[in-house]
Amino acid sequence: MSKIEEIRRAQRAEGPATVLAVGTAVPKNVVYQNEYPDYYFRITKSEHMTDLKEKFKRMCEKSMIEKRYMHVNEQILKSNPNMTAYMAPSLDARQDIVVVEIPKLGKSAAQAAIKEWGRPKSHITHLIFCTTSGGDMPGADYQLTKLLGLRPSVNRFMMYQQGCFAGGTVLRMAKDLAENNRGARVLVVCSEITAVTFRGPSDTHLDSMVGQALFGDGAAALIVGSDPDLSVERPIFQIVSAGQTILPDSEGAIDGHLREVGLTFHLLKDVPGLISKNIEKSLKEAFAPLGIEDYNEVFWIAHPGGPAILDQVEAKVGLKPERMRATREVLRNYGNMSSACVLFIMDEMRKKSKEEGLGATGEGMEWGVLFGFGPGLTVETVVLRSVAIDG
Repeated sequence: MSKIEEIRRAQRAEGPATVLAVGTAVPKNVVYQNEYPDYYFRITKSEHMTDLKEKFKRMCEKSMIEKRYMHVNEQILKSNPNMTAYMAPSLDARQDIVVVEIPKLGKSAAQAAIKEWGRPKSHITHLIFCTTSGGDMPGADYQLTKLLGLRPSVNRFMMYQQGCFAGGTVLRMAKDLAENNRGARVLVVCSEITAVTFRGPSDTHLDSMVGQALFGDGAAALIVGSDPDLSVERPIFQIVSAGQTILPDSEGAIDGHLREVGLTFHLLKDVPGLISKNIEKSLKEAFAPLGIEDYNEVFWIAHPGGPAILDQVEAKVGLKPERMRATREVLRNYGNMSSACVLFIMDEMRKKSKEEGLGATGEGMEWGVLFGFGPGLTVETVVLRSVAIDG
């Protein structure tokens, strides 16, 4: 038994999992929110639905989004008219797009993260790939391994159909891998493309239109590892703790169903109300061990499922507006990119912290929280510790 214990100790890292690099990528096609209702109703041949178009305009105006990025453009939609219908068999066409483009967009984000990290890609030991789109075998993890030229022996994990909370899930998984495998360097990639959910409007399925007004495309990548080699690696955030829970009385609040018509999106309950009602419980469980009770004393990286969620969480917890600054900035410039969003916000926060000379990557604060919200209604809560900024 003593020999086994020695082996186990030797397998484990000494210190906590640490985010060592962040990279992001978006498609070239940019969509401006104030122009989108006209485009959306024209391309879906729905301009005769004037009352519905006015409702959609109001959704876009209230979204707090200025622009989004989308792989699907007018040329692609004209070549695949079934994708522009509200409900028409189109899964094959959608799959043909996302199975190819999801790994490619992920590659761009991963290359940016690897470049910042500064070590050879052959040092990557594990790969976690997450997407809500494009299930295939072998999966996007395999395709990315080939695209990047990673070692064939890299340990891969593929997460399909998780939804918006999964930006927290990948951090939880990366923490376990980094801390329980000495010397591990985990490449985490979240890549999201809305080609699987784009569809025309329906006056009987307004929650689908909410998705059309909010979702955008993007990919984000991290390098995560314990015991950084400070001669080459530059820690950004330590991952202190991570947990997942299903909120009470939330079954059916957010649903997605993969059908012949693509991925359909349903909001069946008061999602902002459910999240804000339960947010304090998650915060207390996360920060009680640290003796923190004032949540304005921590930095915030919250999935921007929509402005109503952010508004109600702020009101419930009594947050100052600046706590959600990075989150709202990403929502404004990219929309809701599902699992990739919180990683974009992490990148935005550490960059602004350095630009403004705040001393540490979490807006100058030591402790912070990352929240992922999504189908279930599932909540991921990750406690982060920011690292002093060099120079």
